[in-house]
Amino acid sequence: MIKSTLFKSFVLLLLMISFFACQENKMKEINFPPTDLSSENLIPKPLKIIPTNNAFGLDHTTAIYTSQSDKSFEEVGSFLADKIKSKTNLRLAVNAADAGKVNRMIFINQSDSDEIEGPEAYQLYISKDSIIVNAKTSEGAFRGIQTLRQLIPETSNDTLTEMPLWPIPTGKIIDKPGFEYRGSMIDVARHFFSVDDIKKYIDVLAYYKINVLHLHLTDDQGWRIEIKSWPKLTEVGGSTEVGGEAGGFFTQEDYKDIVAYAQERYMMIIPEIDMPGHTNAASVSYPILNGNGKTPELYEGTAVGFSTFDTRKDTVYSFVDDVIREISEITPGPYIHIGGDESHVTKKNDYIYFVNKVEKIVQKYGKRMIGWDEVATADLDSTSIAQFWASQENAEEAVKKGMKVILSPATKAYLDMQYDTLSEYGLHWAAYIPVDTAYVWTPEGYAGIPRESILGVEAPLWSETISNINELEYLAFPRIIGYSELSWSTEENRNWDDFKVRLANQAPYLDRMNVKYYPSKLIDWKKSKFTYKTIEKD
Repeated sequence: MIKSTLFKSFVLLLLMISFFACQENKMKEINFPPTDLSSENLIPKPLKIIPTNNAFGLDHTTAIYTSQSDKSFEEVGSFLADKIKSKTNLRLAVNAADAGKVNRMIFINQSDSDEIEGPEAYQLYISKDSIIVNAKTSEGAFRGIQTLRQLIPETSNDTLTEMPLWPIPTGKIIDKPGFEYRGSMIDVARHFFSVDDIKKYIDVLAYYKINVLHLHLTDDQGWRIEIKSWPKLTEVGGSTEVGGEAGGFFTQEDYKDIVAYAQERYMMIIPEIDMPGHTNAASVSYPILNGNGKTPELYEGTAVGFSTFDTRKDTVYSFVDDVIREISEITPGPYIHIGGDESHVTKKNDYIYFVNKVEKIVQKYGKRMIGWDEVATADLDSTSIAQFWASQENAEEAVKKGMKVILSPATKAYLDMQYDTLSEYGLHWAAYIPVDTAYVWTPEGYAGIPRESILGVEAPLWSETISNINELEYLAFPRIIGYSELSWSTEENRNWDDFKVRLANQAPYLDRMNVKYYPSKLIDWKKSKFTYKTIEKD
């Protein structure tokens, strides 16, 4: 196996030496007009862009090669080839010993350079005859090819050659993320969304370098994840949703399918089981869990704070142990979210007792606990994480305990808030959040939280007012695109006047992905038509 890999690498090296030796004369055949890499509409904005004012001509004579020392680099190359095909109809060979006539090359390289800082960092070198993506890890390479995808024009320039050609501006991009955690959340409990809906959302998030999808899997209105040791959770608790529709749930196979799909796009799935409040669906399924003193019934409304587990009952912790165990077994990421918010009918001492015990259960299965900021009132250790949504006091308490904080302030980052008074969907109990307000705030040091205590930014989307993917997209887009830049790009590289121009130019991609985004009047949206030509290989 080692000899085979070495041989492949040797063959690839010979191909590249031969390729670069013969490119100078070939490229004289095409005279590109001046281009400016720094003026491209990249989101999130890279750390550093150095233009060289020429162009790489992507066409049917381009081939993709990757480092052979790590199989995952070849998988990144294949992913790029698929996306180029869907955008341009070009079929680019990946690591083919005989790719036919090859005039230009894209090389995805595993590098050990000290200049590449961190697992998601990458460098992109674009010349007239080659594009090189340098990264230490395939994760970094994957982030780099998202930038490359955005540099490929929506339409070809047929005036330069006999066959369609897509000019990509030349230069160098040096890039890395500002925060390691860049996320969004979907509430599938109040209204259920299908596996295909989740996958579509993952695809668009990955394009903008978001690396976390948090699934709010349980609430008063529905339990959406199969737990084999407690089957009534989905049989009963998954049978309805807000408004009385049929509800639904993910089998464990469905969930594993989502996790695998996300992993292919270097995105982590974080499952949330909300407790001890927001637990009516669980208590209807198994009344022995109930702690509010009322006979539980299926709930289809939107009120909060009325449900709780019996936090002093041993059966409840046997239940929690089983749920965390089964979900941990199918969740490769390091985190389990236990909710912990709005548990208004749970006595304070009972709440603290519950969260303390659940933290130990999560740790027992090798995971780190995340909870909404209320969990910081319990006696947690520094490995647990508080998600700041409402209480600055709770966030400050988390920092005192040495905990990391995820920023999701409802007044800035809640995707279910209406854009304005005319918004068709959403609520406004926290604020109206137009597209500019969503972007014009500073996560670094937000609410006095030290930069070193901030794990990252997450934009949650609660589903009280939406029931299908089109409505979800209306609320999420374009605001989630701004949050991607807030969590990736440096503060000095963020500017609303610049961002809104780049955002306007995302419309062709969103249209091609059939994303039903909210066409904010704050943005001068750019539209284009898509025409694909059949391209025969020489």
